[in-house]
Amino acid sequence: MSILIILDTNLQPQTVIDTFESLLWVERYSDVGDFEIFTTVNDKMLQFLRSDYYIVREDSEHVMIIEDIKINSDSETGSIITVSGRSLESILDRRIIWNRTNIEGNLQNGILKLLNENVIEPSIYDRKIENFVFEASTDPRITSISASGQYEGEGLLETIKTLCDINGLGFLIKLEEGEFRFKLYKGEDRSYDQNENTYVEFTPKFDNLLNSNYEETKRSLKTVSLVVGEGESDVRQSTTVGGGVDLSRREVFTDASDLTRVIDGIELSIGEYNTYLEQRGREYLLENVFVELFDGEINTSVMYRFNEDFFIGDIVQIANEYGMESKSRVTEIIYSESTEGKDIYPTFVKI
Repeated sequence: MSILIILDTNLQPQTVIDTFESLLWVERYSDVGDFEIFTTVNDKMLQFLRSDYYIVREDSEHVMIIEDIKINSDSETGSIITVSGRSLESILDRRIIWNRTNIEGNLQNGILKLLNENVIEPSIYDRKIENFVFEASTDPRITSISASGQYEGEGLLETIKTLCDINGLGFLIKLEEGEFRFKLYKGEDRSYDQNENTYVEFTPKFDNLLNSNYEETKRSLKTVSLVVGEGESDVRQSTTVGGGVDLSRREVFTDASDLTRVIDGIELSIGEYNTYLEQRGREYLLENVFVELFDGEINTSVMYRFNEDFFIGDIVQIANEYGMESKSRVTEIIYSESTEGKDIYPTFVKI
């Protein structure tokens, strides 16, 4: 079984847990992960599994925070404790974007600005999260990305997630030497559309995809947005994002009247203001996309091993027994562990 190390709120090790009925451990590329431990109650569990304590797993760089504890008692079968929570990235969910903030240019610098103003060096000292550090990436696939946006009142976690999703990036908060280290990263392309990395394909014909589920839906798909900014009803500035013709065109209206043209007493040009409107439109379209998902159980003893041959965020080739094949990103890894053994279930989202 996996070895779990429990840390207190001061990040000091308290105990090791290596026996439980079941463990569900979920890691995600550009979102918060979660976990659940299910086991019988004993003094060790009650003493060390407490709200706000941290759980470190030896074979993972993701750290979890205990948020929920449930105890069900039964006079015949005994008492069962269920402990669950979310990954360390969830601490961003404890902050909003307090003041109107504009980002323009380099995406990584823009995210650093959001973190500086709301976590690392906020003007209100009580909002500061101690020991939070930004680890800048030198990956040109990240440093070359530009973005524009205007935010106020949005959740910090959701804003960073959206910016990452639009640009195909992941984010992680690691626990290193007592610091919460935030970093952006980008998965490698291991599909058949490239020649730099070794191909990775999951398919029944290779006996490495034991079972799979396929899902697609266009129910909420929108392909073009009319984005309307501030101003009076008949003179509001607007722009269009996306496209499509005939029946392939699916339109939606985005009200961006909260975006202002005057920033720190300086009025933006029409072109500059349009960049903010376009970003809002792209964010809205991202919430209404064509969804195509593969998920399934992989055989990690055949051909490819997770965290050796491929990693979360990587792009791989997926094909099921019905000829459905796609270039897909590994967006989620679910570890399911019990007294009967361990299984790994990835989720693949088509690129």
